[in-house]
Amino acid sequence: MVEINLNGAEFFAFHGYYPEEQLLGSRFLVDLSVSFEPTADLAEDDLLNTVNYEQLYNIACEEMKITRKLIETVAQTIADTIKQKFPFVKNTRVCIKKINPPLNGKVGYSSVVIIG
Repeated sequence: MVEINLNGAEFFAFHGYYPEEQLLGSRFLVDLSVSFEPTADLAEDDLLNTVNYEQLYNIACEEMKITRKLIETVAQTIADTIKQKFPFVKNTRVCIKKINPPLNGKVGYSSVVIIG
């Protein structure tokens, strides 16, 4: 089993349940993890035999541009898109952290994790 990880991809986006969140925007961090059984010999040194983490970043980037009320929705869409693009992927883990969520106290971040 091979696991590919992309951690701490930072985005400024407009996700949030409340209208002011969608107006002001927030910083988000995205962590992605995918695992798969190689179908070819990794010693061939060919990018086609693995998951290209640049493409993982691009998937996250495109989905983060689409404003949603729930980051759960964003995370699920990222996971679904990864599995569509890389059908050999067995497991995905998508974590989205909302930095400094608008609460009545100091909170470093809130987060959701979708595992599939």
